[in-house]
Amino acid sequence: MKNQHGVRGAKRLLACQLGITILLATIALLISGSVAATSALLGGLVSTLPNAYFAIKLFRYQGAHAARQIVNSFYKGEASKLVLSVILFTLVFKCYKPIPLVFFAVYIVAQMVFWFAPLIFVHNRK
Repeated sequence: MKNQHGVRGAKRLLACQLGITILLATIALLISGSVAATSALLGGLVSTLPNAYFAIKLFRYQGAHAARQIVNSFYKGEASKLVLSVILFTLVFKCYKPIPLVFFAVYIVAQMVFWFAPLIFVHNRK
């Protein structure tokens, strides 16, 4: 049986990351134009895509009987997430010339969603 609560939480966090990315890309478009918007969108996606991959790996196995597989999945998922992040950073900067300040600002904000979203979700449940 899948851990539906954990999967649902991961989906909500990823949706928050994508939502913040789209919001910031829209703001960048309105303020600075399409290059800034594309930079913002790429920054958010470089943050979100590896986290989505990690979530898929993490929730592959469920239950106490699969404890070893869960731990292995966690470590493999984390390592894969780091490798995927490096590949995405490389592709962005080789194939597209983003505005670094916008790119990294949105990347950092998208990463910070994972720090603050649990506080928001817990607050909304009460």
